[in-house]
Amino acid sequence: MGDFVGFGAVRVGVPRERAAGEQRVALVPESVERLARQGVETVVEAGAGERASHADDAYVEAGAAVVADFAELAAGVEAVAKVQRPSAAELEALREGTVLVGFLQPLTDPAGVARLGERGVVAFALESIPRITRAQPMDALSSQATVAGYKAALLAAERLPKFFPLLMTAAGTVPPAKVLVLGAGVAGLQAIATARRLGAVVSAFDVRPVVKEQVESLGASFLDLGVRGEETAGGYARELTEEEQRRQQDELERRIPEFDVVITTALVPGRPAPRLIPAGAVARMRLGSVIVDLAAEAGGNCELTVPGEEVERDGVRLVGFTDLPSRMAATASQLLSRNVATLLAHLAPDGELRLAFEDEIVAGACVARPEGVRT
Repeated sequence: MGDFVGFGAVRVGVPRERAAGEQRVALVPESVERLARQGVETVVEAGAGERASHADDAYVEAGAAVVADFAELAAGVEAVAKVQRPSAAELEALREGTVLVGFLQPLTDPAGVARLGERGVVAFALESIPRITRAQPMDALSSQATVAGYKAALLAAERLPKFFPLLMTAAGTVPPAKVLVLGAGVAGLQAIATARRLGAVVSAFDVRPVVKEQVESLGASFLDLGVRGEETAGGYARELTEEEQRRQQDELERRIPEFDVVITTALVPGRPAPRLIPAGAVARMRLGSVIVDLAAEAGGNCELTVPGEEVERDGVRLVGFTDLPSRMAATASQLLSRNVATLLAHLAPDGELRLAFEDEIVAGACVARPEGVRT
């Protein structure tokens, strides 16, 4: 296929996020300056960066224009960079042919993606960035998972009614907390590293034996449950068979009561989260123990997780928040902004939109485009 030549010089709009609880912003002033050097202008909706610690004045100093509302922004740009998918009102305000970049949930909200195409939007989902070497600087899933893993360890330390580190005091020795991390992807590895820095004794389990060396390099022990699976081309663990899942649950139910904290991170893209922790395992944990379930948005790795909430069951605190990166909005936005800016620079070399659909990154990330946009 050949190139599709877009709209010439491009202006990128950065709206204020309206989804409940969302505090991140798609581009920070640092990235606005970078894009300006590449010929890309930025228009920011007033207040877009405030919850991520970036005032309107900082955007102006970086070279952006600030407008009053989303309607004014959408009317004057060729591309829009968002964190969350657009609301119905935002979608209605987008002009036909607008390029949209954001977390668009193509696997879990195909109807929403279809509406983008019907509206005439050329949509690029950050979740669909190919996991290839040259696309790593655009990998927003990994950058946000890093934040989530870090925050998960902090939440666990805050809620556990005992110290994480070993302490030798005049009143005696305080033993370290024992932490188990389930899943050694980006979020899991960051949770391991953070819990170790806080002084806990950390163990980790993953069905992919290839990650054992990474786990041990962070100072954690690899928990062998006798259940192993292969790694997919995208770096995820393949979904286990029913028999493998049963054996995994049985082993975890036996071992989990040994730990004060369990942080779970196991996800299969586009599928419900695998159930790793049955209710029986929670009932056998010590009073005051903590489970932080990073898979809550996909239903949770723990049978008792309530997505979006923090609850207590059998004396165990279960944290099922689905917005951990947003709870560290400044750093999460800084990392996300670099991902988004790199993708935008790829879509608009020299400041002009030129969508080369024969390119693996462009083709892989594009989840919706109108009939008229052909290569």
